[in-house]
Amino acid sequence: MKVTDQVAQFAKPIVEENGCKLWDVEYVREGSERFLRIYIDKEGGVDITDCENVHRAIDPVLDEKDPIAESYHFEVCSAGLERALKRPADFEQFMGSPILIKLYRPRNGLKEIPGILRGYEDGCITMEAGKETVTFQKSEVALCRLRVEF
Repeated sequence: MKVTDQVAQFAKPIVEENGCKLWDVEYVREGSERFLRIYIDKEGGVDITDCENVHRAIDPVLDEKDPIAESYHFEVCSAGLERALKRPADFEQFMGSPILIKLYRPRNGLKEIPGILRGYEDGCITMEAGKETVTFQKSEVALCRLRVEF
């Protein structure tokens, strides 16, 4: 089982006990450092106190379960306004919202395409981009995230 899956499994109930929802877990290397990040969300938004409370609650469990052999930095963060959409439930929750799709290869000269999320099925994302409706295959999409419009 991947580290992120292990951590998500024991972190989810702890996050929920603290009045939040587990959005995502990532374990990444940035330069020579490794980071374990837990992203949380809640109705009305997450504040620094939520992040601190969840961090304090999960930290001793991480020490006990010790899912990562090497040293790393542990962070608890808000999922953010421009969060990545990954799971079918994410797409369902934000149907009709502004999104930005980043592609592996340009389509019509563009690698980043803004639009409105209109559909999601079997990994394919349909969006309204300007006056046209476009569908992207899962294999084309590097990232899909919410987009904040001002």
